[in-house]
Order: sequence, then structure tokens, then C-alpha cells
Amino acid sequence: MTDHIAMQLQELLGEENVRRQEPMSLHTSFRVGGPADLFVRTGNPSQLQAAIHILEENGISWFILGKGTNLLVGDQGYRGCVITMNGLAERPVTDTAAEAASGGSESGEDTVPEDFSRILVAGNVITAGAGASLAKTAQLARANGLSGLEFAAGIPGSVGGGLVMNAGAYDGSMDLVVEEAQLLMPDGKVMTVPKKDLRLGYRRSVLKEIPAVALQVKFVLKPGDPDEILAKMQDFAERRRSKQPLEYPSAGSTFKRPEGMFAGKLIMDAGLAGFSVGGAQVSEKHCGFVINRDHATARDVRAVIAAVQQKVWETAGVRLEEEVIYLGDF
Repeated sequence: MTDHIAMQLQELLGEENVRRQEPMSLHTSFRVGGPADLFVRTGNPSQLQAAIHILEENGISWFILGKGTNLLVGDQGYRGCVITMNGLAERPVTDTAAEAASGGSESGEDTVPEDFSRILVAGNVITAGAGASLAKTAQLARANGLSGLEFAAGIPGSVGGGLVMNAGAYDGSMDLVVEEAQLLMPDGKVMTVPKKDLRLGYRRSVLKEIPAVALQVKFVLKPGDPDEILAKMQDFAERRRSKQPLEYPSAGSTFKRPEGMFAGKLIMDAGLAGFSVGGAQVSEKHCGFVINRDHATARDVRAVIAAVQQKVWETAGVRLEEEVIYLGDF
């Protein structure tokens, strides 16, 4: 059955964009994870919609992968199809027509982006495809003298993934700059959804509640001095280098911040700095990070996460909630 579906997808996307038994360790920042039955690359909405149609027609589960920077895939892999939306190179385009970046019609439906990696700039508005790099979008904003995305310069995820998680850092976050997003709804329609209906909160959005897919995001930014914007980005980058274990594979901050507290401090106070299971470890540099220190398995990582949650509950009475998303069989 999988071979038959793979052939249909190859006819649609090209043989080079469809892989069988693809190791997910190659596509996640944790560098762990077993094979996905199918792995496909899409570059535009029509390809994505057609691929999803083939999969659903054949009863195959599917999962949209951004840059894999907030994902832990089980050692046994994923019995379904992983779909990426960054199959085309980013193509920054400046000074485009305002209409191309301004969004939807009164009905709420919209024209779809030409490709998922395109980044358009028009005045103080940036419209980026869901597969575009969030960091590259931030750099393009700086180059055009637009402020508001400085926080994103060091976030390694995609624009779509950043929207799903309402990514943020250093007092900045997606909800402060997003105006609207185009979503592929469960019924197959493409809709332009305003920010208020995206339900953006701390590390959450409506996309964690319904099986819709982000296609592109419109940011409204403020004019700023490129040198000042760059200085702020460099300051954030230096803070990351000095305080985070960037030399090891991880998914960034493993746990959400409890209200009024810091997960890293709770973990340190519980005596868990350096705690390890197999090749996975609580970082000694920043206890809020679980790292792949030495050929960890997904099971190792999950065991460390569970042990940390249990110990912090016992010592502080706080239940730590993961930021990381789990996929597949562990």
C-alpha cells in the first residue's frame, strides 16, 4: 500500500521529493528519531493540497514539519507521512505591490502564496510563506529598516512553526507583530484569519487546537534604524551564546515557563543539573534545556523529561509542561 501511495506522490512531486523510510534524525534539531514511512517535500499550496488529498484518500496519517526545532520523534519512527513545506529556496522580494502583501478579501478567502519560502516586503508589511526561515525573515526586516522581529533572529524555526507555537524570546513574540495568517482549513478551503482569531497565547495558537495548516503569515512592523536593529540582534545572539548550550543538539527550551517562575531555576534547585539517562542530559549550562550529549535515543530524552517533571513536582509542587512536541512511536 505504501509503495502505491509513494508512486502517486512521486507523480505529483517528482521522485526526488518523495522518500520512503526517511530517518527523522536527519530533520530534527535533537538529531534523534526513527524513520517516517513516507517523507515528502512540497513547495507551494497546490502541491500540499494535492499531497494531503492523496494521503487522506488512502487513510494515511500526515504531519506537517517545519524546521524540526521543537520536535521529538520516537525511535520507532512515524507510521504515516511527514510533509515539509520548505522544498524551495527562499526568494526575498522587496518593493512588491501592496496588494500582494496586504492579505485577504472581505469574504475571508484569499489567493494562495506562490511558494512557501517566498518573503515579500511592502512598506512596513512583510508577508512570508510558512516554509520560510523565521531568522531570515527577521534579517530581511532589518535590511529594510523594519523593527519588531529582532527576537526572531536567533530562532531556528520556520515562519509556520513559529506561528503554531507563538514563538518568542527576549520580550518579543509572534503575537506582537502578526497581523493575520492564511490557513488551509480542515475542509480544504484557504482562509485569511485575523490575529484575534488565531488565539495566540504563551506557546499556543489555534493551530494547536484544530488540524489547519499555516500557508503564510503577514507581519506589520515599525520603521527603525538598521544599525540599532542589528545591535539588538547581536545582543540577543551574545546572550544565547553565553547562556545556552548551543554546542549540543536540543529543541531549545524544553519546558514552558511556569507563571511567575523560571523552569531552569526550578530544575537547578531540584538538584538536576547534569542529570542524565543514556546520552540525554539536563544541560549544566542552562537547566531548562535537555540536550543530546552523546548519541541519545528519543527514549533517553523522554526519560530525562519525565524524571525532571517528577522531581520538580516533588520538590516545588510545580508541574512543568513541555514545549517540545512528540511524534511517532517511542
